[in-house]
Amino acid sequence: MSNAPILQTVELRMTYHVGKMDVHALRGVSLDVMPGEFVAIMGPSGCGKSTFLHLCGGLLTPTAGKVLVDGEEITAASDARRTDVRRRKIGFVFQKFNLFPTLTAEGNLKLAERIFGKRGGDAERRREVLRLLKLENKTTHKPLELSGGEQQRVAIARAIINRPSLILADEPTGNLDSENSEAVLDMLKDLNKQTGQTIIMITHNPEAAAVADRIVHMRDGHVVSEERTGAGPEAGEAHDRVMQ
Repeated sequence: MSNAPILQTVELRMTYHVGKMDVHALRGVSLDVMPGEFVAIMGPSGCGKSTFLHLCGGLLTPTAGKVLVDGEEITAASDARRTDVRRRKIGFVFQKFNLFPTLTAEGNLKLAERIFGKRGGDAERRREVLRLLKLENKTTHKPLELSGGEQQRVAIARAIINRPSLILADEPTGNLDSENSEAVLDMLKDLNKQTGQTIIMITHNPEAAAVADRIVHMRDGHVVSEERTGAGPEAGEAHDRVMQ
């Protein structure tokens, strides 16, 4: 495993202009995420965690600061370059699934492959991913024929089909009941351990955050503390940061 961060943010700041007011969503967030880590970002609504995730994925441009994905700075890159980085290195999982309703589970994966540039796709890879997420019997089902938990698993399958090194999950259990939430979280954890893919997950739920290796707490646009949850010498160790 590499000793270099797969994701690095340096003094990220984001200010929105709302009428005559400036809303400071992020106030200088620096964070390193190592390859293979499962990191949960926690905090109350409005603390800046979703803005942070969108900046990490190159979906927004910060007011100041840098984002580096696998050593490549994307903040100063062109839209085309950022799109290329997203296609090759980042998979997204959203709270609202964002599946194409007219496509089957396998069809949604095929579309992700085409976006990546694989015209014919890889049928064996699709079968492998659907088996991994226990969807092998749902390949021909469209989203409305699936439960909420199954739809989110299809969304996760779509995120990993092209083997990205980094998965960004924004409240992936926010629309699920407790049983489906637990199943999705277990699958994310298994995915992290089996494939070594790095996961950064936004959540406001302490139970969801507990499956991660590290929990980063945000408040008012700052990182205020971190804690390790997994096994190892740093387990349970909290690192408080003074808010600037």
